[in-house]
Amino acid sequence: MSIFSKPSVAILMVCTANICRSPMAEGLLREELKRLGIARRVAVDSAGTMALLGQSTDRRAQLVCGREGIDLDKSRARQVTGADFLRFDYILAMDRQNLTWLLENCPKSHRHRISSLGSWVAGAPIDEIPDPYFGSLVSFEQVLLKLRLCIDGFLVQLLGGLKNFEE
Repeated sequence: MSIFSKPSVAILMVCTANICRSPMAEGLLREELKRLGIARRVAVDSAGTMALLGQSTDRRAQLVCGREGIDLDKSRARQVTGADFLRFDYILAMDRQNLTWLLENCPKSHRHRISSLGSWVAGAPIDEIPDPYFGSLVSFEQVLLKLRLCIDGFLVQLLGGLKNFEE
């Protein structure tokens, strides 16, 4: 058994209802980690600050992600819990409202784990990932593009931290 049978890094994506942005970000990050061959080393999940518990990911999110080979069919909404602040190394918020909620509800000693996903874009941070729920399919496509930029930037940092480990 590999010493990496347990993930060495845990990442939580957070939006409001956990049915659009954060499951899309979770799915996209999972696919990128698979592509890079490090999926076993990184745990990824998503949750909401006001989650619609147990609800499936929005069909438009499933459609847009499905076109990219990202399967969101099994994703179910869940609420951010107190344990999440202890479990996850990175807690990435989609917008300022989510970021504020996370910071207000997180123990002070763990707040350093929380950041805006958009802040990881090198050179030109994205202020917010807009909620596409009340928009059209195009809104979901635009969100996926922004998520890809953010996750690409985040992965540069993550890979730098993991480079000392070998599988």
